[in-house]
Amino acid sequence: MLVIGPKLAVALALLTAFGAAVATVGRLGHGRQIAVAAVRAALQLAAVSLVITAIVGSLWATGTFVLLMCVVAAGTSGRRITGGPYGWWAGVPIITASLTVVAALLLAGLVPLRGIAIIPIAGILTGGAMTATSLAGRRFNDDLHSRRGEVEAALALGLPPRDARLLVCRPAAGQALVPALDQTRTVGLVTLPGAFVGVLLGGASPLTAGITQLFVLVGLLAVEATATVLTIEVMARGCLRPRSP
Repeated sequence: MLVIGPKLAVALALLTAFGAAVATVGRLGHGRQIAVAAVRAALQLAAVSLVITAIVGSLWATGTFVLLMCVVAAGTSGRRITGGPYGWWAGVPIITASLTVVAALLLAGLVPLRGIAIIPIAGILTGGAMTATSLAGRRFNDDLHSRRGEVEAALALGLPPRDARLLVCRPAAGQALVPALDQTRTVGLVTLPGAFVGVLLGGASPLTAGITQLFVLVGLLAVEATATVLTIEVMARGCLRPRSP
């Protein structure tokens, strides 16, 4: 799809600079983070490409790599939700949702027991769980802060703390599913996601590519729904909270 060469490197640098500049001028507060994220992505993709090439032949190495993905995802979501380094409870929804679905697919024989198949599927599902966890957690925290009076009113009526928080904060946190729902509803009309394009470029028929993409999207919906529900439950119990100023 892309012509690899010096022009591509220049284009990547310019796109990164443009995104960072727009965020800075627009006072979004993420200008530096855009540049750092782009550099990290380049380095990480280069390293991961070498690692995957070396480990796909070993199921033990593949399993270790999948667990590493889950740990990194949990740490990333935890920091997003808590604002600090101690949000490891975010690993509960991420690991439970993603690995449960991956294990079910393997047991059903829908995904072959080979590293080259397990790693991309696990990566897609873990990434979806991470996104859903971060969004649900941040929205739960935002509502818990902005609607504190309603939570206190529910407590005054005799509701336990968990139930009071769920009553007030669950609707907003549930909006974490909107991106996955929109992507699924508009696939093929607005976007052609990576799995579809990748399978198509790999020489498969459009029908096979479409079925593969549908499989990925439905799997993501299942994973993100599970991760969102578990995130809301964990936060309602007070396990994931922003660090004190």
